[in-house]
Amino acid sequence: MINTLNFGRLVVIGDLLLDQYVLGSVKRISPEAPVPVLLKTHQKIVPGGAANVAVNAAALGCSVALVGVVGADKNATELKHALSMWPSIDVQGVVEQQGWSTISKMRVLSGQQQIVRIDEEMIIEFSQETQNRLIKACISALETADVLICSDYAKGVLSENILQNVITYARSKNIPVIVDPKRDNFACYRGASLITPNRAEMERATGLSLRTNQEVEQAARVASEQFGGDVLVTRSEEGMSLWQRNGHIKHEVAHKSEVYDVSGAGDTVIATIASVISAKKDIDTAVVIATVAASIAVSKLGTAVVTQSELSQKLRSDIGDNTILVPLERAQEIVQNWQEHGASVVFTNGCFDLVHPGHISLIHKAAQFGDKLVVALNSDASVRRLKGDTRPVQSERARAAVVGALRDVDMVIIFEEDTPLEVISALKPNVLVKGSDYTEDTVVGSEFVKSSGGRVELVTLIEGHSTSSLVQKMAKIT
Repeated sequence: MINTLNFGRLVVIGDLLLDQYVLGSVKRISPEAPVPVLLKTHQKIVPGGAANVAVNAAALGCSVALVGVVGADKNATELKHALSMWPSIDVQGVVEQQGWSTISKMRVLSGQQQIVRIDEEMIIEFSQETQNRLIKACISALETADVLICSDYAKGVLSENILQNVITYARSKNIPVIVDPKRDNFACYRGASLITPNRAEMERATGLSLRTNQEVEQAARVASEQFGGDVLVTRSEEGMSLWQRNGHIKHEVAHKSEVYDVSGAGDTVIATIASVISAKKDIDTAVVIATVAASIAVSKLGTAVVTQSELSQKLRSDIGDNTILVPLERAQEIVQNWQEHGASVVFTNGCFDLVHPGHISLIHKAAQFGDKLVVALNSDASVRRLKGDTRPVQSERARAAVVGALRDVDMVIIFEEDTPLEVISALKPNVLVKGSDYTEDTVVGSEFVKSSGGRVELVTLIEGHSTSSLVQKMAKIT
């Protein structure tokens, strides 16, 4: 699952915020004015804005270079301390600006009910020197980056000058650029690979309604024309919609969740999308995983961090168990779902006529190479063509029942052909496993799997075990 992904390095540039929460309970109204009196129980301070994006990416397993601006004040000290809890976040790109007030949002809550929010911000226009320092810090960090995130909270860091400099440089290095936008028009993000607006932001930028899938697609097309890239619209309880210029459209339904607070959920989404892409997974997989991450984020109170273990557990529960013996068409759907949830799928095949310790060892070792194991069995007719008229000893259904009962096996498929090439081509497994009595170039489907980005593994077999020898022994006994 996601804990097996090889995450890369992200650069996050944008507006840094400090989110503060004062929590307690209200049991009376003030005698001084008709306002509730909060009996404070505790207070917490967490990174917000672009800093929250960085923390979410770090929690998933990425290394992150954070670029932004803070003031010379107490809030900056608090923010730096909160970020110091995440050693995989490099804050060398955080610039201190005299005269700038580190932006803070203080939320006062009674239980889960927000009573009031108090904002501290004094936004000034950055000098050219400060802008140059930010551009230099971002470009330097991009030298070793896999993805650039621009987290725009419309607080001044992502000016058009800074945006175009860092986006242009990232694209010159073939680094994907993902933007969380906060503008009434997306033209300033020209050159970005993907933007992730919410429904309200899309409606403001396009002037169009987004009530239906068709309307979302139309608005995404208009938005794309403004900046030239792909669009992922977050639609709250309706999920997410991915629109790509190549014509691919994906509407991912939201996961049911008891919503406490949506603040920061957009940060979780963009951090997850970028993290999964940094692990060399496709955008469809990133969207599926981000939808699951968002469901975890909104179930938490306040600005949320979704950890790798939380996300991995939820992904596993979502893909669940499937019927062991399935036809190829259904198998394709299941395997695609597994892979889109971040699972690595392993494939092996054989007749498995009389299951013996050699088979058990092969299957157990194969399962260690990924998250889900698919075993393909030759049909009865296929076995007869390969082994002769006296085989198989057991019917295909019986063999499938025995193999499917092994705890390492997640799916069994029966194929009619003499080789599993058609099945392998349809399922596109991440890992193809055979015994060490083969060489990699003689394994059926090896070239296809490797050309698709997968790999072939050869495992050592237990000597002295074969179905043919068992059949011969049985013949002598009878």
